[in-house]
Amino acid sequence: MTSFLPPSEENSRPIFPVEFDPAIEETLLSFDEIQAELNYRNAQSALQEMVDRLDLQPQERQGLEQELASLSSMLEKLERSVVHIAAFGMVGRGKSSLLNALIGQPVFQAGAIHGVTQTTHQATWILNQEPLPSAQSLSSAQQWIRKATSQMGAQIELIDTPGIDEVGGEDRELLAKAVAQQADLLLFVVSGDITQVEFQALAQLREVGKPMILVFNKIDQYPEVDRQSIYAKIRDERVKTLLSPDEIVMASAAPLTPIGTRQADGRIVVQMVAGEPQVQDLKLKILEVLDREGKALLALNSMLFADGINERIVDRKLQIRESSGDRVIWNGVMAKAVAVAVNPITVIDILSSAAIDVAMILSLSKLYGIPMTEKGAIGLLKNIGLAMGGISASELLADLGLSSLKGLLGLAVPATGGLSALPYLSVAIAQAGVAGVATHSIGQIARTYLANGATWGPDGPKAVVDQILSSLDERSILSRIREELRAKLGRQQ
Repeated sequence: MTSFLPPSEENSRPIFPVEFDPAIEETLLSFDEIQAELNYRNAQSALQEMVDRLDLQPQERQGLEQELASLSSMLEKLERSVVHIAAFGMVGRGKSSLLNALIGQPVFQAGAIHGVTQTTHQATWILNQEPLPSAQSLSSAQQWIRKATSQMGAQIELIDTPGIDEVGGEDRELLAKAVAQQADLLLFVVSGDITQVEFQALAQLREVGKPMILVFNKIDQYPEVDRQSIYAKIRDERVKTLLSPDEIVMASAAPLTPIGTRQADGRIVVQMVAGEPQVQDLKLKILEVLDREGKALLALNSMLFADGINERIVDRKLQIRESSGDRVIWNGVMAKAVAVAVNPITVIDILSSAAIDVAMILSLSKLYGIPMTEKGAIGLLKNIGLAMGGISASELLADLGLSSLKGLLGLAVPATGGLSALPYLSVAIAQAGVAGVATHSIGQIARTYLANGATWGPDGPKAVVDQILSSLDERSILSRIREELRAKLGRQQ
């Protein structure tokens, strides 16, 4: 520590612990509580806003029921101030018994049968109803923890999970990750020296980034010397790189005490009788974590979990809208191609083309939830046309030239006895292809603009247009238009 005293004074002055005025200390604690409460309320508001702005259409909700339910569950969790504590461990380590001991009731099924817990189970532990040791038996720090948590009135949901050796490999990892992501505090239960499977599972859970307590359970089964030796090996060797000593506690959830009874024939029969659970250290450690982390822990974990779900929902929504957008654009392409192909009059070609482009833009705006009037769609079409520059001009010239030729060929069909029908069809398909490619480009540009919240981004419309046009495969689009158009026109004849 750096000293600001002269050497002589530093050596001669006695060192006393710093004492704060109780009023100042109380004010500082109150400030921390106020800040924690503000952060908690901010998290609630942020989650509610996240739910409100999902803007999912009925078809987009299909297949997302589980994710949407999870978001609602997280919002309810914040509103009710519920903390989730999940217990993990191999079969036979006493997870269920440990949770029963914490809650004070035989809620979770426990027994010697291999794999009693087949699915996750959940039960409520209400802290303000929890009997704790008398104040005389607690240290001053523990008494303060007890006072703080009794005032919180917090509610805890304990979650029991299947043994990590009940399911293997990838399935185990997925199950553990799914439960751990929803939990606020993780308990990992062992009953002796840690195995390789346990270490791997512990390492995977540690990656989730949640507070964790390693519980060395069933200590009643070991003599004191062996118990301390196993504890030291776990602490100093097995989990040294994963957990700190402060994150390890010992417990005995369902201790068995041998009681000898003398029979009438003089024989002594020994029976194992269930004793009182020894889980006070674990209870206090849980209370300590809750007091230290408090509402910040609950709010942060809820938001992280909700953010992950929201990301999946948004990705799915964009995928669905991308697919729907493709259909809207292609329907516009074919509508324009057919309209151009069957209309021999140039003016009608141009007017019908513009009307179809406007209708396509309006459909896309509805799909992406951007309110737009017909006037606004016409304005966007003009902006796109200006940004496309020479491309839209060449399209117009091609339309005018091909429309004139197509008109002449159409008029000549009766006079030539139908001989000009084939050239007419070829010109019509060529003109329709040009118009269709242009509409496809307009649709892609309009969709990008709308998907970006009706903005062009920092680089402006020209950059967006250039990027999209450079990525389009005009030959492929033109080939598809020609094939579908020949099929449509063939059926009409």
